[in-house]
Amino acid sequence: MAKIIDGKKVAERVKADVKQETSKLKERGISVTLAVVIVGDDPASHVYVKNKRKDCEDVGFISIEHALPADIEQDELSALIERLNADTLVDGILVQLPLPPHIDESVIINSISPDKDVDAFHPQNVGHMMIGDIGDFAFLPCTPAGVMELIKETGVEIQGKNCVVIGRSNIVGKPMAMLLLHEHGTVTICHSRTQNLAQICRGADILVAAVGRAGFVTADMLKESAVVIDVGMNKNAEGKLCGDVDYQGCFDKAGYITPVPGGVGPMTRAMLMKNTLTAAKKKELLT
Repeated sequence: MAKIIDGKKVAERVKADVKQETSKLKERGISVTLAVVIVGDDPASHVYVKNKRKDCEDVGFISIEHALPADIEQDELSALIERLNADTLVDGILVQLPLPPHIDESVIINSISPDKDVDAFHPQNVGHMMIGDIGDFAFLPCTPAGVMELIKETGVEIQGKNCVVIGRSNIVGKPMAMLLLHEHGTVTICHSRTQNLAQICRGADILVAAVGRAGFVTADMLKESAVVIDVGMNKNAEGKLCGDVDYQGCFDKAGYITPVPGGVGPMTRAMLMKNTLTAAKKKELLT
């Protein structure tokens, strides 16, 4: 029977550390500010932004929101990003994805200053991560960084373990594989064209599912006592939130497993707070 990895508990611990450091900065007259840009009326995006606003309140950050209409021109959005880049009071900038189809996401992401790119999507920050330059002032992608904290919570050492990542997105799959590799895991990335997927998964000591298909990972795909991290956010036939892993079916076979909700989701937001604090500390060091 699996042990549940409580993402809420780990996230609260990360946020408590951020809050403590933020308080120390405040004592020196330094505030931490996160600017969030949201375009359009996507309900899920607005829920995410609302949750991030609460996280900022919890840790003592200033939260600035720019809610823009769905038909905004790309040049107008780019101009806003440039203003935020130049604003010395803003430590971190987050552009909530997805953006409307007429806006080129890559152009917008690349226009964010790497020093304020708290999502860690800018090519410069991705490059630092790829080469292992992940010291005290590095930004790491929030979801993969949160997953690493959850794996460490189990006490299972990553070094030497067979690690399988299902999914190859730039947001989760690829950076997840790199972070596991930097911890000396032996990493296999699987995707929609992978042959013998179930067989590969059965060899995983640590399995990270980020494929975007409800209940995709079943018990017959697991190694006995594997660490199972479910990054998926899907809706099942009843309209309830569920992950990529058949949680009930896999529970008795896994060694550790994350629930959905309450697993990876809270960690993603907690790591955003950590990145924003890092941005503020780095700015203070350079000024």
